[in-house]
Amino acid sequence: MLKVSHVTKSYKKGGMFSSKKQKVLHNVCFDCQAGECLGIIGESGSGKSTLGRLLLGVEKPDQGNITLNGQIVTNRHVRLGCMSAVFQNYQSSINPFFTVEDAIMEPLMLRSKNKINTRQKVDQLLHDVGLSLSYKTTYPHELSGGEVQRVCIARAIATEPEWLILDEAISSLDMSIQLQILELLKGLKKTYKMSYIFITHDIQAAAYMCDRVLIFKEGQVEEIIAIDQLKYVTSPYAKRLLKALITFNVNR
Repeated sequence: MLKVSHVTKSYKKGGMFSSKKQKVLHNVCFDCQAGECLGIIGESGSGKSTLGRLLLGVEKPDQGNITLNGQIVTNRHVRLGCMSAVFQNYQSSINPFFTVEDAIMEPLMLRSKNKINTRQKVDQLLHDVGLSLSYKTTYPHELSGGEVQRVCIARAIATEPEWLILDEAISSLDMSIQLQILELLKGLKKTYKMSYIFITHDIQAAAYMCDRVLIFKEGQVEEIIAIDQLKYVTSPYAKRLLKALITFNVNR
């Protein structure tokens, strides 16, 4: 289980010599069970991406703690191989001088020095994300946005993590590609038996992907509700977000 307990986070405001701080997260509490897809929904500037960095252990909260199976995630050994991420800016997620094969092999080589087995794993991962083996020798600039994001997903699941953090992972893609990536992620979740934290401002995508959603406003948890109860949200802010949901007929 991934558990967030009374997390608060602030950043300096007004330059490095300023003593002023801006609180970004306020007493955030929630948990995500193994096998679940939890959506974190909020508008830009609500603190979602800050929360994502804390979940990944790359930043520490000022107060509170985040644990994975009872252990603090800021401990590198706790999250190594157990947690991975796919980000919005897929273009900066891969070294532009790496081929697709190099990019996917990088996390694998950190865990195994057997290049033969690693290359076989790359072939399987490309197949799993819907790319042919001909992509192995291509470079990121030769690919479409959707293709690069598929490579980023293959790289993220290469170590078969228990948890995948998806931070606005489809928002930079064309609408026609977004549904393809959502379908891919749904299938991979079953195949690899992963748990997802799906961070997004798109309530339609969250309704399509998630089991529950956490409504986030100004760094605080406004409401947590199951997808099949989404139309019964109580907070005014959550009701306003729901107006963006054109249809509630979610094909699960």
